This record gives sequence, structure tokens and C-alpha cells, in this order.
Amino acid sequence: MSHNLKVGELKEEYLTDEEIWRILTIVLSNKSAKSATYKYALIKSLIENLYQVNDSFELTYDQLAYSFAKVYWNLVVQHKLEKHNTGANARVVTIIKEFQQQNIIPSEISFDKIRDSLQFNLVSQVKGVMKRNVFGALYGDTRHRFYAFDHKREYLRLSPSVQKFMMKYQRLIVNLTNYHMAVMIEELNELPSINYLLSKVESIAKRNSLKPFEQILLSHFENECFYCGKPLSNRKGSTHVDHFIPWSFVQSDQIWNLVLSCSTCNVSKNDKVPKRSFLDTIINRNQKLVMKFEDKRTRLMENYRDKKIIMLYDYSIKNGFDKIWVPKSYN
Repeated sequence: MSHNLKVGELKEEYLTDEEIWRILTIVLSNKSAKSATYKYALIKSLIENLYQVNDSFELTYDQLAYSFAKVYWNLVVQHKLEKHNTGANARVVTIIKEFQQQNIIPSEISFDKIRDSLQFNLVSQVKGVMKRNVFGALYGDTRHRFYAFDHKREYLRLSPSVQKFMMKYQRLIVNLTNYHMAVMIEELNELPSINYLLSKVESIAKRNSLKPFEQILLSHFENECFYCGKPLSNRKGSTHVDHFIPWSFVQSDQIWNLVLSCSTCNVSKNDKVPKRSFLDTIINRNQKLVMKFEDKRTRLMENYRDKKIIMLYDYSIKNGFDKIWVPKSYN
């Protein structure tokens, strides 16, 4: 059985879009055996980390386990959706519930607000579950053609063609995954309707406060709006942190995609992509961040490459974020 494998080799390096769609359709359909919602959560975790791969298209188990834990913390703790397995409770649910009770963490606390040391402990436990029940299972269902993995090295390597496909059809894959995951959760929990379930499944987790990033950016750059250049006042609430590529597409908080903004530009920009000329500006800004962090023990710019934010910009437009925004004061 594939889920018992400790090492999985990639069967083919190249697949056509048609071949990938055929395999993915089966994985998401009833033709694929699914005793738990694990496979959906792994797909969501892969998509959240699409732009975090290194030059060998690798992701660490820690990166994926962090996203995987966020998915279930959101569903189990914050939305009380505890049934994710056709048999006994899914192991990841038991781990999360016990962790919450032992550490007396209120249900309204989002995953990212958990203290770092506790969070590390939970991610480590979730990673163990993924090694036993998740990585090998989806590997088998995708016919050994989507990714390779190695439990000893704790790395998963995406097929380059699969990563490109996921970026190209990211929004559609996310919507399909969310829908099928919500249907399964409804069946397992005997809920009357999946309408409100979709909103609970849609995001990796709730949007978090970007205040910590504001302080980091202010400590390295002038207190001015990235878009219009106007000085940002010290008045509370006047300085905003904006996702350069909209959060609704990225659904993650990477400092290389975050900029300081005035309230006027932030509200006006909303869920839009800025004019392409700003792409050069943020690339230059990020090069400065790389230099500032290179001698410090931080992972904030780990695996960042200029080409990643360029791809993120281009693929966001291909995925429907094609309404280009320009600040009112822009000439």
C-alpha cells in the first residue's frame, strides 16, 4: 500500500495539462478511495506553498505540516467540525483536540497566534501523522506522477510540470478541492447544508493580523506609502500592511509580498493587482530585504527569488485577478 511507503520516486518528470487534469479529476472524485479528508488538506497545503519551493522544486515536511495543521485547527477548533474520517476519529483531530485541552487554548485563538514553542510541538505531531497516512496515500492516488517524497530527508519534490499546472489553474483547483472537502465533511458530520461549510473550508485559516510585519517593515524602510509615496502618519490605524498580490489569491503572509500602505490606497486597491510598474519596485525592495536579513537568523526571506513574485503576479492575472489598479495620485 502506498501510504506505508517511506520513499516515493517520481515516475515521470513531464506531464501534459490533459494528463494532470485526468489524474486530478479521479483524485477528487468518488473513484478515489477516501476514508478521511487528509488528501484534500494536503492539496490545500501544497497550493499554499507553491511559491515557496526551492530551486529543486522541493518543500520541507515542516512547511507542509504547518499548513496542514492550520487547515485542521481552523475546522476542528474554530468551527467545531470534528468528524474527518469514516471510522474512528482521524488521528490529526485527536492530536489537535488534546493539544488544545492540555494547553488551555481558547477556541477563538487562530493557529498563527499560538505561542511559537507550542506551535512547533503541534506541527511536529501533525508531521508524524502525515508521514504515516498522508504523503504516501496521495502519492499513490496520483499514480506516482505528481511528486516524490523521502521521510528520512523530510522533503517532498513536486514535478515541475505539476507545479506549473497548479499555478496556472490555482483558483479552479482550490475551488474544486474546497467543494469536495466540504461535501465529505457534510456527509461525515451529518450536517443539513454545505452552503455555510464552503466558507469554513475555503481558506487555509482566518486572515491574521499583519501588525508584526508592520513593525519589521518600518524598522527597515521609510514610513511612506509604497504606492503613492505619501508619508504615513503616526496616528493609530493610519498605516496599513497590504498584500501586493491579493491575499484571496495567495492566502498566505510572506513578507516579500507585503508592503506599507496608506489607508486610501489600501481601501482603493482592495482585491486588485497593482500596475505592473510596481512589480519592479517591490523586486528592488525585496533585494534590500534579502541583504538586511542575510546575516540574521531568520526565515523571512528563505527561498525567495525575484522570479517567484513575477510568477505570482503573472499567474494571479491568469487566474482572474485581471482588474489592474493604479493609485489616484499615480502619474
